[in-house]
Amino acid sequence: MQQLSGLDSSFLYLETGTTPMHIGSLAIYDQRTAPGGQVTFKDILQFFEKRLHKARAFRQRIARVPLSLDHPYWIEDPDFDLEFHVRHIALPNPGDWRQLCIQTARLHARPLDRSKPLWEAYVIEGLDNVEGVPKGSFALLTKIHHAAIDGVSGAEMAAAIHDLSPDAEVDEPDYKWEPERIPTGIELLSKTAINTAAAPLKFGKLLYRSAPALAKVVAGISSRQLKVPLRVPRTRFNGKVSAHRVFDGRSFDLNEVKAIKNSQPGTTVNDVIVSVCGGALRKYLESRHELPDESLVAMAPISVRPEEKRASAGNLVSAMSLPVCSDIADPLDRLLAVSRESVQAKKLAYTMGPELAASAAEFLPSTISGLLARTYGASGLVNRVPPLVNTVITNIPGVNVPLYSMGSKMVASYGLGPIYHGVGLFQPVFSYNNTITISAIADRKMMPDPAFYIECLQSAYDELKAATIGKALPAKKKKRVKKKAAKKAASGKAAPEKTVPQESGNGAVQANA
Repeated sequence: MQQLSGLDSSFLYLETGTTPMHIGSLAIYDQRTAPGGQVTFKDILQFFEKRLHKARAFRQRIARVPLSLDHPYWIEDPDFDLEFHVRHIALPNPGDWRQLCIQTARLHARPLDRSKPLWEAYVIEGLDNVEGVPKGSFALLTKIHHAAIDGVSGAEMAAAIHDLSPDAEVDEPDYKWEPERIPTGIELLSKTAINTAAAPLKFGKLLYRSAPALAKVVAGISSRQLKVPLRVPRTRFNGKVSAHRVFDGRSFDLNEVKAIKNSQPGTTVNDVIVSVCGGALRKYLESRHELPDESLVAMAPISVRPEEKRASAGNLVSAMSLPVCSDIADPLDRLLAVSRESVQAKKLAYTMGPELAASAAEFLPSTISGLLARTYGASGLVNRVPPLVNTVITNIPGVNVPLYSMGSKMVASYGLGPIYHGVGLFQPVFSYNNTITISAIADRKMMPDPAFYIECLQSAYDELKAATIGKALPAKKKKRVKKKAAKKAASGKAAPEKTVPQESGNGAVQANA
């Protein structure tokens, strides 16, 4: 039995019926590389069963302290049932990308069952009409609660179900797994009493460790050596979120992204991706006549996990507030501005101390945190409090070699993440095998047309590419991203397709023909 940290527990406290706090991925596999050229559901269950020992989150469930008087505990689930967690569905004909996106959004919107280990995996068959994907491929959608993992430990968990070859053998466990008895309320309360007695001393140590860092931050802001985004504009993504989600994503050539980065000394791959997201947000809001004068601000998580803890579960993250420079029309100017802002944001985050947030989270009031989270959305307070950020952009580390799962080669992978009241757009970035994908998970009311937003991403990328390493390639027509206006079904008439605003050389907006 192991107690959750304050930061891990916070993701449980923040969770409400409309804001599930799990992360995950959508990976697509070509089963032609599997033995016999196909994979059965029985094969998949056996595959998972042989790898359960490779990640402790597979078989651990939550044990809550009575009245939530302290952070909960992980225990080895005495009622673990693999077939509850690994599920099998299929897309109807024609099995295209749009159908896969809709199914992904629906599955991702559903909360996990807290009485079970906090993960689910859905095998999705019928991907017979997805561009760039071999017919007969299948997808694996995974959901894992943020209380169990962060992006880095999640990548390590993903390694548990992936190999470097289609016929790799799995290592035998070096221990025998033993389920645990569910602890009684009295046992948990006795541990709570001990933790409560030690809390004042721990809080004093936190103040002692954090005081120098806070003094440096104040001095840095006063001397203008550190910069804090003081004005975050309110956008359509800063309201109360519903229980419904949308999803879409786009893949880009990682070598091309690196070439863009190398063309501008001092910039990074992250800078390129953030500037593309900033350009896409600019185009999307401009098309709705909602573009604010100030730049939108993204929360960018930063892993503070030391190398020796990369394989451990749980969360070891901090975050920085990063302007995406959506107020700048020129793509090259935007990239250079994002690079400067990123340097400032990192300087502020590391001056504060990378582990300060994780340490402070230990003292979250477990008894009222959940109530405050529910009140924040239900009372409408989210619409009255100034927003802290507009979106989340998180870069999840991947590998640059082909991976195989269940004997099948992974051909694409897209990240999934949570949205929350006041932050209704989550954009995970995932690199794999010389590609990099950007996904968008949003509230359905805030972004009813995710395919159009992905076209904005593509257009922003093409413009940046043209401004740095050469002429932008003409956008390919893709059936999977065509979007009709929502009123078509009601009226029976097709509405005109939306066009992505294009920036001219002088920063003026032009429409695609």
